[in-house]
Amino acid sequence: MTFDEILAARHSVRAYADTPIPREHLVAMLEAARAAPSASNSQTWRFIVVTDPEQRARLCAEGMMPVIRNKFMREAPCIIAGCSQPDLIANKLGTGFTGIEYYQIDLGIALEHLVLKATELGLGTCWVGWFREDRVKEILGVPDKVRVLALIPVGYAREEKITARSRKPLDRIAWSDRWENPLG
Repeated sequence: MTFDEILAARHSVRAYADTPIPREHLVAMLEAARAAPSASNSQTWRFIVVTDPEQRARLCAEGMMPVIRNKFMREAPCIIAGCSQPDLIANKLGTGFTGIEYYQIDLGIALEHLVLKATELGLGTCWVGWFREDRVKEILGVPDKVRVLALIPVGYAREEKITARSRKPLDRIAWSDRWENPLG
């Protein structure tokens, strides 16, 4: 699969088969995430791979927001918690100078690498960012100084039906040299 094919194939999956994911696929996804760039090569990301059915059930029952339950996550044979350490020196210095929380950006890049690798391997994912971080941290035993910023359910899609994704035209999101100056 070419990179463009991976980009075209990637979509949010919300219905999973109960087929287990081979360990080598999980390792390949984590290696892809580990290859991501980070501010000052700080590599603040950490990942928790949750495959135990009881642990996944507890995450879904107690860790989701009451309004948005994301019930589809219960079907996924794996949930990867994307964590990051904001207290590392590179992040503290960078944030102090710019106000930008680089640990969040770094984790986002790493998780996108992971998601794209999953797509290449024929796996579906869905980025979940709305959850009760305090409960998720407690369930997964995450230290206080570490943030959990995303949960990524992973598995084989139960259905192959993919709805067309709507994307804004390029001339509405990209410009040349200045804001709203057409690329030409």
